[in-house]
Amino acid sequence: MLIEFLRKNVWASALLLLIRLYLGYTWISAGINKLSGESFNASGFLKGAVEKAAGDRPIVQGWWASFLEHVALPNASLFSVMVQWGEILVGVGLLVGCLTRTAVFFGIVMNMSFLLSGSISMNPIMIILSMFILVAYTNAGRFGLDYFLIHKLKLGKSQSSQNAASST
Repeated sequence: MLIEFLRKNVWASALLLLIRLYLGYTWISAGINKLSGESFNASGFLKGAVEKAAGDRPIVQGWWASFLEHVALPNASLFSVMVQWGEILVGVGLLVGCLTRTAVFFGIVMNMSFLLSGSISMNPIMIILSMFILVAYTNAGRFGLDYFLIHKLKLGKSQSSQNAASST
């Protein structure tokens, strides 16, 4: 019942728009702050996450710390760029409602990465709100560019099927 409401109801679209705008603003402001400040370098965060895997009560799981140590840290400059632009692109996608499900999916991936690295902050709340958008399917982008993209794709699909039918 809740899923059907989220996927079809216009009032749910309005609520999802508010959630989308909040999440989009949060993501884009984080990315712009990293981009506009002194050159952002994720290596400090990554080293801190690896350190949180040690001790009697580790916060970071060993397998994740191993990934960070052997893959992310040697490529910290690449990960720094990916975080900055990932946050900005997820934010823009959510603010304008373009490729909303794709943007929110990658937002969840980033939030989970931050959580696995031992950073709680707003990440759990952002994941929960993002799940509503993900479950809502196309209704989350009803008030955004997704609405026009979906109708354009449906129109193009129906015209191509009409052309195929008329050519036979």
